[in-house]
Amino acid sequence: MQKKSWVREWVETIIVALVLALIIRTFVVQVFFIPTGSMEPTLEVDDRIIVSKFFYKLKGPERFDIAVFRYPHNKPDEPKRDLIKRIIGLPGETIEARKGIVFINGKELSEEHTMRRDISDFGPVKIPGDAYFMMGDNRMNSSDSRVWGYLPKKYLIGPAFIRIWPLSRLGFLSDK
Repeated sequence: MQKKSWVREWVETIIVALVLALIIRTFVVQVFFIPTGSMEPTLEVDDRIIVSKFFYKLKGPERFDIAVFRYPHNKPDEPKRDLIKRIIGLPGETIEARKGIVFINGKELSEEHTMRRDISDFGPVKIPGDAYFMMGDNRMNSSDSRVWGYLPKKYLIGPAFIRIWPLSRLGFLSDK
């Protein structure tokens, strides 16, 4: 009789742990892997980051947030892809770049985060009221809103807030 209660206790504990892990991964936080160099030098290939999946339900996305999102142009027969970029343009703004310098509503955007700038031009374009303009920090090597367009808000998963791998670079991610 004692053996059954011991086995039952372990099974219950494992089931509760699995349910809690599923709830946390679905609604609270998730670990993501960085597969490309589009966010270098902020994030490097093979970095692991934690993303808050509930944060944007409490507080709206802000300029310079490093955000994970579902790629908006996934085809039904393709696996769903998640990407990570920096939010540069907000809903309703007009954005353009001249010689690699970004302008929002005609004013130069002061970008204090470390990035690899290119010298290309785009725009001006007006961002729809329910969308964001996403750009990688490695502007010369980033397929971002300049290529595939605006990101509708419904595709945002959440902001990346901590790097957990490699351990030598463990720490909080700055949004600047």
